[in-house]
Amino acid sequence: MTSSLFEVRSLCKSYDEGRIEALRGLDLSIEAGESIAITGPSGSGKSTLLHLLGGLDLPTSGEVLFNGARLGSDVDLDTFRSRHVGFIFQAFHLMPTLRAIENVQLPMLGWSRGGFNRAERAGELLKEMGLEERAGHYPNQLSAGERQRVAIARALANDPDVLLADEPTGNLDSVNTARIMEILAGIQKARGMTLIVVTHENDVAHAAARQIRIRDGRVEG
Repeated sequence: MTSSLFEVRSLCKSYDEGRIEALRGLDLSIEAGESIAITGPSGSGKSTLLHLLGGLDLPTSGEVLFNGARLGSDVDLDTFRSRHVGFIFQAFHLMPTLRAIENVQLPMLGWSRGGFNRAERAGELLKEMGLEERAGHYPNQLSAGERQRVAIARALANDPDVLLADEPTGNLDSVNTARIMEILAGIQKARGMTLIVVTHENDVAHAAARQIRIRDGRVEG
């Protein structure tokens, strides 16, 4: 048994019938409640690692364990993602035909909880993001910073243990970058959740308590 939240063992991921090696025998441990920035050159395997940690993909070889259970065999990936992980992406990935409050409710669809009101919870999360007055707006009516805050609210919808953010400030100016990182840091501390951010921005990386640098598919140093 492992005491770490995540244990990554001899992780390899290749594409194009093995001609492209994104990860090459990577080993890593992540404790519950950590704030981590994953950095490294473009093409080093940062996003691939994040996708494997989040159960969006399976490794070519090696394994990812969450609370001692192997993703994809001991733990169903759909169940893992829906119950334990919130995702934030650079491109926001909001549904353009849904209002902000409806976008936030998407991860909650299919959940049956006694007395659980999806719209009410979505409204509370938007209020936490300072967007209560924008709940009825469509994504194209929101600024880039507002869209990312909606995406953060959506990522928190099912009260995940882990928040995974892939270049969350990549489409934002410096003012909105600072605000988004302040929000993420506040969420991580208040909820005690694990926050893992992939970034190429030094200011964002330095905001994390721990930095992991990836180069050529391996942890550097």
